[in-house]
Amino acid sequence: MAARQNRMILDQCEIPGIRNLAVARRYGAYTALAKALTTMTPDQVVEEITRSGLQGRGGAWFGTGLKWSFMPKEPRVESFLCVNADESEPGTCKDRYLIEKNPHLLLEGVLIACYAIRASTAFIYVRGEMWEGMEVLETAIRELVTANLCGKNILGTGFTINVHVHPGAGAYICGEETALMESLEGKRGYPRNKPPFPAAYGAFGHPTTINNIGTLGYVPWIINHGADAFKGIGDPNFPGTLIYQVSGHVNRPGLYEAELTVTLRDLIDMAGGVRSGHRLKAVIPGGTSMPLLTADDLDTVMSPASFAPRGSLKSGLGSAAVIVLDDTCDMVDVALNMMRFYRHESCGQCTPCREGTKWVCDMIERIHRRRARPGDLEVLEQVLVNVGDIDRFEFNKTICLFGVSFGWPLTMLIRRFRSEFEAAVAESTPAPVPLPVPASVLPAGDLRAP
Repeated sequence: MAARQNRMILDQCEIPGIRNLAVARRYGAYTALAKALTTMTPDQVVEEITRSGLQGRGGAWFGTGLKWSFMPKEPRVESFLCVNADESEPGTCKDRYLIEKNPHLLLEGVLIACYAIRASTAFIYVRGEMWEGMEVLETAIRELVTANLCGKNILGTGFTINVHVHPGAGAYICGEETALMESLEGKRGYPRNKPPFPAAYGAFGHPTTINNIGTLGYVPWIINHGADAFKGIGDPNFPGTLIYQVSGHVNRPGLYEAELTVTLRDLIDMAGGVRSGHRLKAVIPGGTSMPLLTADDLDTVMSPASFAPRGSLKSGLGSAAVIVLDDTCDMVDVALNMMRFYRHESCGQCTPCREGTKWVCDMIERIHRRRARPGDLEVLEQVLVNVGDIDRFEFNKTICLFGVSFGWPLTMLIRRFRSEFEAAVAESTPAPVPLPVPASVLPAGDLRAP
């Protein structure tokens, strides 16, 4: 029997008028917040979320309750919650949809999380281009303040929380948690070295927890129904559901919510299959920073357990953005399209990314234009190994994971479709190597002089 959706989150988004607080409350919004504030201590909320097995839906799959437990129980300074709604991974669109359709579901999760970690302020960091989403959130927050569900002394419990919406810098790297905090502080979005970790020294030097906004959307359900009920949904090691974003060459691209026992084949079937008249060539399982899979991998269960380092496949679930490529795709063209994006988005802090993205993009462009030089393909592979060797699972050659975000996918793309790259090299008329400019014709002090 074909797999079916379990729309724990998405069904609520389709209720007419659910953006409005009055409508949202008619459908149960903020009952979990009231329950947490009036019948549970912060530690009990953390324990409930921990027992539920909820893990981060931003791609790292770190235990949400465990992360919350790292925060100081008696903070000497204010503690903060940073909500990651930057969503800059190509192919990813679920957070934007949730924000624009059902902001109160997400805000209730934000408020409960702040109570649990004893935070006094929440910053919702939204990708700069998502203006409608920011306006929707700000309108919803104003409604909450008027209804005494946000601000001072919420529901007379003494709990006070301020929520701010912060426009992001429109940079891919600001989806990384420490770069997000740097950007929030008004600085360039450079990732930080860790340690110190955010729970000890986070935004503005204060204890901070960073959660993806999609993760927080599950918190009210868990508080209302209990950890055991959530733990019983789908895979007990990765309980609950996940919103998969299926795009590319399918008949019905869109958002599909299912338990983490669903296969890649199931998801493509839910999306109406590969577009008529064509066959599947490759699938990117979790946004372009994840190595692609082939038609031989369609029975892969779309759970973190299937992918490295837990599983055998050298890829990852990432943001669950499934991009389907059919037989019309030229894989050299795919590689160039990806690398132009990553070259543009490198923050420039690390040499392997700052220089590596340009070198890799230049070499792929030469191959694509049929101007490759002898040995370009081998040099390209070596540069990618130096950024991060996927066979040794190396990801420590750059401050953050940006290096492997372009290095690993391109390594696997070349391996799995090497014949297309070799054919492009064989068809090439090599571009001439520029001759060095004689020193005698350079102006004094020119840096190009030997």
